Amino acid sequence: MGHKEANDLQDLQYFGEFGGVNPSISDSSTYTFLSAKTMFDTFEGNTEGCYLYSRHSSPSNLYLGEALAALEGTETANVTASGMGAITAVILQLCDAGDHIISSRTIYGGTYAFMKNFLKKFNIEITFLDITNLDAVSSSIKTRTKMIYCESVSNPLLEVADISALAKIAKENGIPLVVDNTFSPLSITPAKLGADIVIHSLTKFINGTSDCVAGAVCGTKEFCLSLKDVNNGAGMLLGSTLDSLRGASILKNMRTLHIRIKKHSENAQFLAEKFERDGLRVVYPGLSSHPGHLIMEDQMNPQYGYGGLLTIDVGSLENANSLMEMMQERKLGYLAVSLGFYKTLFSAPGTSTSSEIPLDEQKAMGLGDGLIRFSIGLDSDIHRTYDLMKQCMVDLNILEADTMKLE
Repeated sequence: MGHKEANDLQDLQYFGEFGGVNPSISDSSTYTFLSAKTMFDTFEGNTEGCYLYSRHSSPSNLYLGEALAALEGTETANVTASGMGAITAVILQLCDAGDHIISSRTIYGGTYAFMKNFLKKFNIEITFLDITNLDAVSSSIKTRTKMIYCESVSNPLLEVADISALAKIAKENGIPLVVDNTFSPLSITPAKLGADIVIHSLTKFINGTSDCVAGAVCGTKEFCLSLKDVNNGAGMLLGSTLDSLRGASILKNMRTLHIRIKKHSENAQFLAEKFERDGLRVVYPGLSSHPGHLIMEDQMNPQYGYGGLLTIDVGSLENANSLMEMMQERKLGYLAVSLGFYKTLFSAPGTSTSSEIPLDEQKAMGLGDGLIRFSIGLDSDIHRTYDLMKQCMVDLNILEADTMKLE
């Protein structure tokens, strides 16, 4: 199944204005018309191939949207200026005041904060739960429930959602399943498993160079057009518009996504197996010890592996901070948030990307002080990387010296 998405991306060819192998970048905020009638029709959404104003749409962003739709196997896709721009637009498009959302409790901290702290302004109720507990999901549905929200592989605990089972529950109750697939592009194709809407932070693996912020909503033409409606479209009216130059840049980087994802996964699998063997508590969907391993195996596209994210628990925040600082000093990566970069990125999510989640709730979901989230890079010699990382752990007494065996 996964080869089809990569092939569909490969088959997309756009010629530039002067025959360039890359499409010309639309570097304009507004567009001219030969007749006032065409301008009116375009504003009303009744013309194709015409552009009015770049907050509505632009050729560069539409090219990127078509590539993302090919990636996720959806009818179409909209792009936004950030992942949060995509998430908030979808939620506000689907929900009105007084409605109810069922959400995984382990999600990106910004999403959690928006749901818990911001949506209360609209009296939108949220039920946060263990998304792997399907009985809990079913029993939490109310007449006012307007969506089930989860991440394919959750941030930061790497829980694996059973998308097919969740889609069945959603369809039985006539509500959409919204899946954030940021952690697992190509590895998982949620729409093929029954998800109605797929969200991405393009900032991460899809762009892959940590030089811009962007997001995407992949879904039906009807829903994506509703987001762009000039009268009541949340995507349009909230104004989260991606710059055309960035859209063109991301489109070019997408061409190597299939190669990068394979290498990220290969390296992460190697390190996860080695550090688990060394006695550390490692969470990675590719390990048989992972509670969601079999679900991941059942719904993944195997040629792309289990993803580039893993977590290691080193016992305390002091250990975590010392280890991350030492690894950065020894050029093993960067102490930084985000993911999908060519170098390894590491952070303690409890004090960074998940800091919006209250401490008591972090502990309840298993987000300990000593947890480090690693976005594993594209290292050519992953054996060398393992040896250097392990030496850091030995130097800090996280691992004992007598376990140190250079590869």
